[in-house]
Amino acid sequence: MKTAERKQARKLRREQGLPVKQIARLVSVAPSSVSVWVRDVPLSPEQRDALRQMNPAYNRQLRGANRNAELGRAQRLSYQHEGRALARRAGRLHVAGAMLYWAEGDKGSRNSARLTNSDPDLLVMFVRFLRTYFELPNEKLRVTCNLFADHLDRQVEIEQFWLDLLELPRTCLCKSSVNVYSKYSQKKRRNKLPYGTTRVGVNSTQVVQSIYGSIQEYGGFERPDWLD
Repeated sequence: MKTAERKQARKLRREQGLPVKQIARLVSVAPSSVSVWVRDVPLSPEQRDALRQMNPAYNRQLRGANRNAELGRAQRLSYQHEGRALARRAGRLHVAGAMLYWAEGDKGSRNSARLTNSDPDLLVMFVRFLRTYFELPNEKLRVTCNLFADHLDRQVEIEQFWLDLLELPRTCLCKSSVNVYSKYSQKKRRNKLPYGTTRVGVNSTQVVQSIYGSIQEYGGFERPDWLD
């Protein structure tokens, strides 16, 4: 990672609103690198106007980016409509799975559904919900174990416990994380969670947006930020 060049590129973009190719020449890197580095740097209206005047292609790029964003949002909205329709006809397992995700799931992503817990039965039920209503094959599911320091000598055993419980092969296992105790919590935390906590997830815009749609249907509310 070219840290110094990246910082300089972002500064030039932020303070002067320079186009990507000019920044690339100034910091002596490829335009493709600059494009990645500065894509989240906000520009003022004046800077955007200046870029349009300097680079007619910028208008085409901006229109293309806006069009792609509109298409992506429309697709997510369509998946939410599917989730709403499913909520109107599905059974108790679907209600339980959607409400569980509302309460415990990671709602910070619009493209993946993830849920972390220490309760084995809860995670078994959530995986059954995913398999039943989204027909997910095993290879789509991902499991991440969150361990504590006193779990290290049992790491393989604990990982296998969760895989067996969820009926998943080891290829679904992501790298486990280990939380090291502070000196103040060593005695308090020991053996509190014999198998740590585990996150089950699937990278699927359709799945998570369907769940979002179902939650809104069951709850009778609108949550526009789940689309954006």
